[in-house]
Amino acid sequence: MRLYSGTVCPYSHRCRIVLFEKGMDFEVIDVDLMDKSEDLAAISPGGKVPVLVERDLVLTEANIINEYIDERFPHPQLMPADPVMRGRARLFLFRFEQELYSNVNIIMQGGKTADKARASIRDNLTQLSQILTKQKYLLGNDFSMLDVSVAPLLWRLDHYGIVLGKDAAPMLKYAERLFSRQGFIDSLTPAERAMRK
Repeated sequence: MRLYSGTVCPYSHRCRIVLFEKGMDFEVIDVDLMDKSEDLAAISPGGKVPVLVERDLVLTEANIINEYIDERFPHPQLMPADPVMRGRARLFLFRFEQELYSNVNIIMQGGKTADKARASIRDNLTQLSQILTKQKYLLGNDFSMLDVSVAPLLWRLDHYGIVLGKDAAPMLKYAERLFSRQGFIDSLTPAERAMRK
């Protein structure tokens, strides 16, 4: 199993976290997004990362890759076993794409709308932090795909110029719990480690 991964790409980071949490045998191929290889162009439309390759299967899009890995290697399980909870988890993941990561893309492009995007992420994370006053992780007491999804964004808050206020204190404590997990530590590239002081 090979993962083509951008060294500072938050989407690729999500996939690396899942692979390390599973403790699987895999190869990460670092992709320089400014100088993409011909190999990547052959398997990924537009040269986007992450891309997972396993035998004849080629998958793109972080959430699709992560669900495939979770189903293929079910221990530890990161999506809920219960269909109702799994449906709720997928809805949260969809909302994270719409409300958080779409704004990350705006910030990375720069321009006049970047400050508005930062404020939107700050407000969404502050609202989400209310869940964390009563439970350890976003779906309860067990680490899940929701935590995988939000962890790279929390790691990059300073890098993106996002400052959370006192109302988001539970989110900041939660972030430290995520950052102390061995799977998260192992998933970081040297360039990602340098993003936080």
